[in-house]
Amino acid sequence: MKHFLNYVGLFCVLLLACTLAAHAQIVSQFILTDQFGYRTQAVKTAVIKNPQEGFDSGSSFAPGAVYQVVNATTAQSVFESAPVQFKSGAKDAASGDQIWWFDFSVVSAPGEYYILDVQNNVKSYSFRIADNVYNEVLKTAVRTFFYQRAGYEKAAQFAGADWADAASHVGNLQDKNCRLFSRKTDASTEKDLHGGWYDAGDLNKYTTWTCSYIESMMLAYLENPAVWTDDYNLPESGNGVPDLLDEAQWGIDWVLRMQNADGSVLCVQGLDGASPPSAAKGQSLYGPATAAASWATAKALALAYKVYSQIGQSDYAEKLRTAALAAWTWAEANPNVKFDNNSSANGSAGLAAGNQEINDDLSRLTLRLNAAVYLYEMTGDEVYHTLFKNNYRSLPLFAWGNIMQQWQVDGQMMFLYYITLPGADATVKNGIITALKTAFNKAADYAGKLGADGYRSYINDYNWGSNKYKTDYGLHFYLFVKNGVEPAKADLYNAAAEDYTHYIHGVNPFAMVYLSNMNQRGASKSVTSFYHTWFADGSAKWDYVSASTPGPAPGFLTGGPNKYYTWDGCCPGGCGSSVNNALCTSQTIPVGEPDAKMYKDFNTSWPLNSWAITENSNGYQLSYIRLLSKFAAEGDGQTALREVPEQQAIAIFPNPTKGEIRIESGALNVEKVEVLSMAGLLLKSEMHTNTISIAELPAGVYMLRISTNKGRYVKRVVKE
Repeated sequence: MKHFLNYVGLFCVLLLACTLAAHAQIVSQFILTDQFGYRTQAVKTAVIKNPQEGFDSGSSFAPGAVYQVVNATTAQSVFESAPVQFKSGAKDAASGDQIWWFDFSVVSAPGEYYILDVQNNVKSYSFRIADNVYNEVLKTAVRTFFYQRAGYEKAAQFAGADWADAASHVGNLQDKNCRLFSRKTDASTEKDLHGGWYDAGDLNKYTTWTCSYIESMMLAYLENPAVWTDDYNLPESGNGVPDLLDEAQWGIDWVLRMQNADGSVLCVQGLDGASPPSAAKGQSLYGPATAAASWATAKALALAYKVYSQIGQSDYAEKLRTAALAAWTWAEANPNVKFDNNSSANGSAGLAAGNQEINDDLSRLTLRLNAAVYLYEMTGDEVYHTLFKNNYRSLPLFAWGNIMQQWQVDGQMMFLYYITLPGADATVKNGIITALKTAFNKAADYAGKLGADGYRSYINDYNWGSNKYKTDYGLHFYLFVKNGVEPAKADLYNAAAEDYTHYIHGVNPFAMVYLSNMNQRGASKSVTSFYHTWFADGSAKWDYVSASTPGPAPGFLTGGPNKYYTWDGCCPGGCGSSVNNALCTSQTIPVGEPDAKMYKDFNTSWPLNSWAITENSNGYQLSYIRLLSKFAAEGDGQTALREVPEQQAIAIFPNPTKGEIRIESGALNVEKVEVLSMAGLLLKSEMHTNTISIAELPAGVYMLRISTNKGRYVKRVVKE
């Protein structure tokens, strides 16, 4: 009997094991969700694909009739329904896939979930539902600018041990004593041009592009100030200023160094490249001042003046105002001064990689008018307003018959900003709103294409930098509501805007998050390799993410599918040697794929030229950051304020207080005391005092920013 019972018990165990094995669920690359997750009240749609064209067309997937949302913790289904076929089974134009959509918007309880195809017993990657689901992703994306800082040590405390590096380009004849490209041996041309950001995968710095990055940071802040906190683990974290604005200041200060005494602004700085960047020892060189660089500086600094004034940095704001006006004045007096860098025609071959000059008249006019709008807001001077009003109808929105295009983002964003100005001309404003509505709702693009893309993120053309265009489209949908063009479509347009973030986060033909190295930050499958001088092809440490190598730093957005991508023109047999020719076929590359599949997760340089699809760009990064910030949860003010070292301790008392606050500063000299709201708004300030009263302020929590002869410190104070 004993043996019989043992056999029965063993049989039951085996039966249970077999049953569990039969029902074990594997992750399917055909069921796509945002791998980070969804906000509780968001529209939530999983995309199911059946490949028909391209690299994965040899596999197929037939969705079952019932899909469930399963709580990953309890393994219980919380919702089930049938997926809905996209376009009655017709192939998606951009990807060549058959598509189904599974809407699970009704699931709103915070938690971790996955989508289960019941019949096929396969599931999606797990994801979270929570209102703060994107906050850490946003921080990681912003922190990429810290890795892009030139001339700044990437200490392990802030960069992580895997990406620590000494300050780059601070050696002899580098950024701190940079010389004019045409007079490399002339010490009289030396300028201190340290700072700024590496522009992309190359380590060069370009004024017009840097100014556009500064503009985007300022707009990102202004559009949702409450989301920006002071705890991004940057060296400046804890100083009472949102870390986005601390990072922006690193770029702004470099632009100020690029400005000459006459107001003109140098256009480019070429830096040596190496991996890691601190290993670069070659000479740094700069190009001359240009009108475009000066207009761009006026644009960026005029907008930055507004932001830094709002957060109480009045002295710094005034510095920006003065610089912006000087740059504008010089550019207006010298509108035809241009310089094409990296050109053999003018002897600048090798000076940086991309040509920063703006040569077409339409783009130059757009830049000039954009600067005029911000200068008008800053000064109230009708001279700038008149210039805008006399010329805005020359832009495509009007001149081309109410046209909006993904290639005209700068002008379109300028119009969306102008209509928010208190001083906007009513007739001009109403005309712009009408034109925007008309253009946006045409059948060929934007709102006219809602529902036309299987991956729920239509763009007109998958060219170089398609991931930026994806996020630009999302921004347009969001701002059409926020800035009052079509507020009645808030639900529709906000959901559309959020769908573009889902595309970046894995709802795409590769089921891959288009951000680098995010698998330790909530993603299940993210970019492992991309083109960057630091994270170079062949690097034993940084080339790609593997079990034994850290790979590139996290959070960089890659360029994305590019239908025009191909190998170098010398391939397959004209690259100079048999060794070089062999590189052409050293690995497979995307060829003849559907537009949305013209991508590969790789990092190979010439002659396969992976930079055309995988290189990062600060411009891509900021379009994504700006869009994602619209869906991050607001900060609660509980930022990681840096404590004063014990030997320089500052104390405030009483705290809580009914009015007067006394500051015990020890050996430190208090130079200024400022009271700020938790959103960063300056409420009052006093100079050279160890006491300040907030009796007139309502009860609540405030920040006390104390500037001393040894630095600036922040304390939180409660007013009873």
